[in-house]
Amino acid sequence: MKVAAAQFAPTADAAANLAVIEEMTREAAAAGAQLVVFPEESMVPSDADEHGDVPLRELAEKHWPAFLEGITRIAATYGTAVIAAGYEDSGEALPYNTIAAVDASGEVLGLYRKMHLYDAFNYRESQKVQRGDTGPVVVRIGDFNVGLVNCYDVRFPEFTRSLVEMGADLLSVSAAWVKGPLKEDHWTTLLRTRAIENTCWVIASSLTTPDCIGMSMAVDPLGVVRAALGEEERSMLVVDADKDRIDRARTILPVLRNRRIIIGPR
Repeated sequence: MKVAAAQFAPTADAAANLAVIEEMTREAAAAGAQLVVFPEESMVPSDADEHGDVPLRELAEKHWPAFLEGITRIAATYGTAVIAAGYEDSGEALPYNTIAAVDASGEVLGLYRKMHLYDAFNYRESQKVQRGDTGPVVVRIGDFNVGLVNCYDVRFPEFTRSLVEMGADLLSVSAAWVKGPLKEDHWTTLLRTRAIENTCWVIASSLTTPDCIGMSMAVDPLGVVRAALGEEERSMLVVDADKDRIDRARTILPVLRNRRIIIGPR
């Protein structure tokens, strides 16, 4: 299955961001991609509320329904599954940071509300977002079981292992990976590690806003980086994620069979 990772720099204009998602999905479909993965905060960036008088909760209430309807329409129009993230109204003081997975017919396959909030490196996401408690989430796209991962989640090996326990053979990572000392190295190391330890594909997309690194990439089940982007503000990669590579990896490196401690989803 051909899979694309698309990186861009969303603004506080949710409609404009959706237009970029549509244009990049059209490009991905033209390249033969059956799935395109977009970053965390594709709807609006987390600091959108700082550029106006509207709290993030109200932005979520206002824009999430149109965002979700938009990506379902885009997926159906171009016959390509779409994974993208935004802020979903929770009905409480803080919104959810939610990844939506939509199939090529426009059906919503699943919603994953971020479980691990980024309270690290002198930042507190929990002051802006309500933690989700209904994950992990795995959806079926084409021949793959796709596990949904949101940024900081990738630092928790038990989380991605739980997705693999649920059958995931491809991890879709939507991120707003913030720049900083060693952060680029952490990103690459963690993505490769999650692929190697789970012998699965990892397709990762990150924002390219001024505070984020971009560097979207595709890693195969033996940890080989098959494609990678740099800091380009708007760019896309397309790889052929084949099941044979998973079968070969799990034959020569049977770590999942050789385990002695099993950690499943809670």
